[in-house]
Amino acid sequence: MRKHGTKARQSEDQGRFGWLLSARRALRELVIAAGLERFYEDLEAEREALCGPRRKKQAQRRAYRYGYDEGPLVFGGRKLRLPKPRVRSVAGQEVELATWREMQAEDPLEERVLEQILVGVSTRGYARSLEGVAPGVESVAVSRSSVSRRLIARTAAQVESFLGRPLGDLDLPAILIDGTSFGEHVLVVALGIDAGGRKHVLGVVEGTTESEQVCRSLVRNLIERGLVVERARLFVIDGGKGVRKAIRMSFGTWALIQRCRVHKLRNIAEHLPKAKQAWVRAAVRRAWDAQSSDAAKRSLLRLAAQLETQHPGAAASLREGLDETLTLMRLGVHGALLRTLGSTNPIENLQGTLQRIARNVKRWRGGTMALRWAVAGLIEAERRFHRVRGYRDLTQLMASLEAQVNHERLDNEERVA
Repeated sequence: MRKHGTKARQSEDQGRFGWLLSARRALRELVIAAGLERFYEDLEAEREALCGPRRKKQAQRRAYRYGYDEGPLVFGGRKLRLPKPRVRSVAGQEVELATWREMQAEDPLEERVLEQILVGVSTRGYARSLEGVAPGVESVAVSRSSVSRRLIARTAAQVESFLGRPLGDLDLPAILIDGTSFGEHVLVVALGIDAGGRKHVLGVVEGTTESEQVCRSLVRNLIERGLVVERARLFVIDGGKGVRKAIRMSFGTWALIQRCRVHKLRNIAEHLPKAKQAWVRAAVRRAWDAQSSDAAKRSLLRLAAQLETQHPGAAASLREGLDETLTLMRLGVHGALLRTLGSTNPIENLQGTLQRIARNVKRWRGGTMALRWAVAGLIEAERRFHRVRGYRDLTQLMASLEAQVNHERLDNEERVA
């Protein structure tokens, strides 16, 4: 009896589910049919404005109806082949209907293709992701090759506009630069934080490593687009020599550098056996939690001395760039803003979006393709940006940056004199 009751309920559920699918299909077809009907009403209204009412003589006729042709029309993420009303002027020239021209524009189609790919639809599965069309209507521009062409066209245009956005109006006290893996390529990304705590993707360059030449190309692009050089600014980097040298060559004494603490801990741990990694990490973090940069430096140097005998590599890694891991502390920055700007994590958090978007790519065809996909991913990530934690302390950071940079510039001028 129980099995019979279960089967009966399953049959009843299937019946309800089938009814729901039928109802949804009928509603969809009704909406599509109503949309096409309204579209043709607008076309006919435009034809009447040009040609006058049907079957009535017009003394001042400017054009006349000339039957129908078949034409492609962008509709619901695809192209449909539909009857196209034709109009000719009294001189015999074809007159284009503005209503048809607007619906035929390629931009909405390219935008829909990109949107579908960003949410995880593959080019092969694009056609299945679209709503159905009315029976008897031919659908085109949904094949894998067609979708790929439109995706390339859209993302190529995005790269050009994205890497050309002016930066002169942005007040950016902090810039984070880091390289991220994207398929088989390395992308060096610059992320700016403005005075109000809002994040902005400033630029991206593709390469095989974070070399000085690649990083200088990125920095040069930012400056050419209006990034102010002579302004006290904090740069947060992972410690790579290439990016550090590029910053120094371009911004000189206007730049202060904060080394990413996450990368520093990772580098130290690589020189230690697993049994000691947790202990050393905890000791370094305790030092960074000190009340002053001087106290933190003393604690870190003592730790390096303890590691020197058995783990000289870890001791050397700890000492290397030690002062740059304390830059924010010397500027009087603590709490949430220190945790935000103490690492390049805000950039690395973009990796999730980039990897999600690129997961359907089976084969990378060069750096241009990687750059197109990366820019599409960065634009998608920007939509969900929020203010950084600790943004209320940015005013204090800007004042400290200005004071520190001016102090260092005066010292340099006195030494030169």
